[in-house]
Formats: sequence, C-alpha cells, structure tokens
Amino acid sequence: MGGSRPAWLAISVLQRLVESARTTSLQATSFVDVRMRGFAQRTEVTTALAWIDGQSAALPSEPVPVDAAAGRVLASDLVAPIAVPEFDRAAMDGFALRGIESTGAADYNALEFVVVGQSMPGQPFEGDVPCGAMVRIMTGAPLPHGLDAVVPAEYATASGERIAITRAVAPGQHVGRVGEDIARGSTALPAGRRLRPQDVGLAASLGFAQLAVVRRPRVRLLTTGNELKPPGTPKGSYEIYDANSVTLHGLIARDGGIVETHHQLGDDAGLIIEALSAPGADVVLVSGGSSVGAEDHALRLLAQLGELAVHGVAMRPSSLAGMGRIGSALVFLLPGNPVSCLCAYDFFAGRANRRLGGVRAIGPIRPHRNRGPQDRVAGRPCLLRLVWVLRPCAVTHLPGLGGLYGVDPTRRPTRCLRSTPRLRAAS
Repeated sequence: MGGSRPAWLAISVLQRLVESARTTSLQATSFVDVRMRGFAQRTEVTTALAWIDGQSAALPSEPVPVDAAAGRVLASDLVAPIAVPEFDRAAMDGFALRGIESTGAADYNALEFVVVGQSMPGQPFEGDVPCGAMVRIMTGAPLPHGLDAVVPAEYATASGERIAITRAVAPGQHVGRVGEDIARGSTALPAGRRLRPQDVGLAASLGFAQLAVVRRPRVRLLTTGNELKPPGTPKGSYEIYDANSVTLHGLIARDGGIVETHHQLGDDAGLIIEALSAPGADVVLVSGGSSVGAEDHALRLLAQLGELAVHGVAMRPSSLAGMGRIGSALVFLLPGNPVSCLCAYDFFAGRANRRLGGVRAIGPIRPHRNRGPQDRVAGRPCLLRLVWVLRPCAVTHLPGLGGLYGVDPTRRPTRCLRSTPRLRAAS
C-alpha cells in the first residue's frame, strides 16, 4: 500500500496535466487574450468581409403603410395590377378632336369647330362626336370615343358659338395612351430597391395601401469607457465627451437600421455581460473596449458568451476592430478612437446592417490602398483622407489636414495628392 501511493499520485497528476493542457488548447483555439500583450497576427480585410457576408442574409419582410414606406427596401417585385393610365386621357387643357381634321390650321388659316360638350377628370363625355365637332377637355380627363388628339387652349379662340383653332395637331398629340406610364402586369419596382418618395407615390398610383419591405435591423449600441460623459453634462479635467455614440446613431439611421437601445456602461464587466446577452437585437455595436488594455473586457466577454470570429484586422485605421456573434445577433467591437470607430463601422458593421436590411449597396466608400511611404506594414490597406477640388491649381494648403497638397490638373474633378511625408492616421 505504501509503495503504490506514489504511483497513484503520479498517475493522478499526469491525468490532471493532460486535462489542463487539453482545456488550455481548446481555449486558445477559441480565444486568445491579447490584453497587455498585443496581436501575434491580424485577419485580412477580405477574410473579415467574407465572414460578415456569410452571417448577414436579409431579414424577413414586414408590411408597412405605403405612406410610411419611403426609405425602406422593397422585399419583392411590385407588379402592376392595373395600367397607368387605364384610359386614354388628355395631357393638356384644350379641345379634343380628330387630329386629321386639324390639318391646315395656322395663324393665317384658322379652322372653326362646333363644341358639343366637355370632358372633366372623373366625368367623361359620354356621347358621340360628329365630324367637324370637338369637346372641351381638361388635363387628365378621359378622351371621348372616336377622338385622338388635343389642341391646347392657347391655340383656340371663341368665335360666337364656335371655336377657331390656329394650330394643327397630329393624331395622338397631347394624349396619354393606356399603359403609357406603366403596363398592366409589368414590374413597376424591383425587389431590393430602396424606396424613394416618388417610388411610394408610384405604388400609391397603382392602388397599393401597403408594401412588403425588408424588416429594419434592430441595433443595440453599447458605449464603454469610464472616462466618457454624455454631451451637455459636466465633466472632469481628465474625462472626455462621448462622440462615437452620436456618430453611430447617424450611421445606423443612414444604413436603414433602428437603434433598439443605447447603454452607457463604463468599464463594468457585469453590465457589459448583461447588455451583450440580452435578447432583442439583430446587431450589437460596442464602442471602445476592443483594444489590448487591461480594462478592455468586451472581446473576452464576447468569446465567453458566443463566438469571437475576428479580432485584429490588417487595416489602418481600425486595426483593433473585432466581430463575432451571440446567438443570432452579430456583435461588432469598434475601437474607441473616433476615426477608427467610423472606419470600422463603415467597413464591417455598416456592411452587415445594410445586408440585413436588404440594401444592395455594400458600402458608401471605396477602399484605396496607400502605395506611399506611409504604408509601414506591407500589404496592409490604409484609408486616406482625400479631398476633391473643382478647379485646378498648382499648390494649395488644406486646413486641418496638415501640409501642402499638390494638385493633378489632368483629372476632372481634380484629385489632391499628398506631397508631404507626414501622415496622421488613427490605428
């Protein structure tokens, strides 16, 4: 018994070491804590975008009143149940007649016609019109049977009980034909279209009281950082006002999302866990807490509660951005630096919001790879502030951007090219 105890202890210790190594290996596979250590490697931008595209199919449709559909994305093709117009109608105020009968009318050769009635919008002329007669007609009124043209009122003059015209009109002139604007059964608006005010007006003209649109993504906004104070409130000497949440509110609205809730959480890990895990959001944006500082809890908590798919992107600025998911909600970790936060949103979180909301445009900006000496890391895309000028000039100073800018006069509009080597870019 005394001789077997050391062997038993050795086996137990060995089993615990193996189990500990296995657990450590699994944890390392799912999450690498980079706080106070930095990144060993970063994810390529194309890889991050591919992950977003694989996670952000368009949300289901929902019906909305047609007068509230402007700005929404149409979920399915809008097929015209009627023609527009549904009847031949006048395109001018004037007199309807047979176009062939106006041949020869001119200022020096007025032709006279008898008026046998009138056609008003919603009140058509019902009788027959004999040869040599015309019908007074208003814009939008049905064209009487047998007539095919309209002489505008400014070319007609009353002469006793008759009307004299001084302008000849061809058959079909100043007449809107059936289906001229929209043919019955045609696709009036395609699926995926972001509806403009004139689009919903068109839908209303087809008789639609409701439209099926893609549901808007519900976005939860979480602001971290003990140093942040809401604008308009007192702050200490070493505190700063929260600008990111204001910017993100505007960006979310621009991309068709709605802010579900907004929480100011400081650096309280418990509050961050509650806000991350609460149901009800399609997308969760965390401003701050994505870096490698000791108080940057968001990335570790995301890994614990769900999946941290990406942390650290090979791009400047926004190299500290991260993304993952908790249940069905996509989570984006945005750097606290305002410029980095903006770029991370536009490239990654904004892309997800737009795709979830059915918006076809993938992004509002086009990536530009910096080829100059400022690209310190080979192959890393750098976002530059570019300025467009409308008039060529040799050299100009652009306040706020630093340094002189040379202007290329061969482009329209002209692109300003940075001539000084100094570049300030947030990471």
